[in-house]
Amino acid sequence: MEAAIINCFIEGTFHILDTTASVMFKPDAPYIKTNSITKGDITGLLQISGDINGTAAVSFTEKSILGVVSKMFGEEMTELNAEITDAVGEIGNMISGHVNTKMTEMGKKVKVKLAGVKDGKSHRADHAEGRKILVLPFKTTMGNIWIELCY
Repeated sequence: MEAAIINCFIEGTFHILDTTASVMFKPDAPYIKTNSITKGDITGLLQISGDINGTAAVSFTEKSILGVVSKMFGEEMTELNAEITDAVGEIGNMISGHVNTKMTEMGKKVKVKLAGVKDGKSHRADHAEGRKILVLPFKTTMGNIWIELCY
């Protein structure tokens, strides 16, 4: 995996969550996994196509997404519901747009788009079976977030 591509997803996630909810990030050690089960309670799934083909995911604990969406909406959110699911989809769309811009600046013909949102304990991120998945864990001021890349 190319560091510049990975950095597009990290930067996009940081930028969107910082500007919409003032989230501060502290990275944990990245690791490789081979199964698609996510660590979070709700996940925005992204499809990558073009010069690079694969998937990405941004997964949130319940605590982290409730904190993020509470800041975005300016009101306290206390449970995972349709509004939270919609917000995760919108966050995924904004991250996709940011990554698309950065990839174009790098000369890559890549299209990243929201593929959906999944929630629940031990849900799957729909990464390609048998492929290695890079997991980038972060501790934030709201709770834990994981960025996953598989291409």
